[in-house]
Amino acid sequence: MGNNRDNGDNISTKLTFFLVGAGIGAVLALLFAPKSGEELRNDIADATRKGIDRSREAAQQLGTKATEYYDAGRVKVGEYYDNAKETAEEYYEATRERATELYDTATAKAGDVVAKTRDAVAHQAGSISAAVEAGKKAYVEEKRKTELSGRTEAAPTYKPEKTM
Repeated sequence: MGNNRDNGDNISTKLTFFLVGAGIGAVLALLFAPKSGEELRNDIADATRKGIDRSREAAQQLGTKATEYYDAGRVKVGEYYDNAKETAEEYYEATRERATELYDTATAKAGDVVAKTRDAVAHQAGSISAAVEAGKKAYVEEKRKTELSGRTEAAPTYKPEKTM
């Protein structure tokens, strides 16, 4: 596309120089030709009309070329836009899917951790309850032994709570 533009600029530059040169050559030819004043004016007027007509044709050709370049550029930009939009949508969808997978994996692992923590707490709670009960039994047993031996001064003063 860049080469076409350079080529178009080159053609328009050459055409402009050609037209300017042709106009100057025509005016010089008319000025040095042995003609009467009226014939010379008519020839200059004809050459001017021809130059104007050629300039209009060149302007129309340049306008047509500019329109072609504009249309081609617009189509190409539309294609680039559509491709970029399509690619962005694909990346968005892939990213969304991956994020969903990661979220699901994290949720599952968090659930596993919670379940393991509950199991560990339940196990530890059972152990702690057993230890407390053993401590209470040992206290009651020691208190009973002390009372039976008659040593009240060494008897513990703590009163355990009633068990359910």
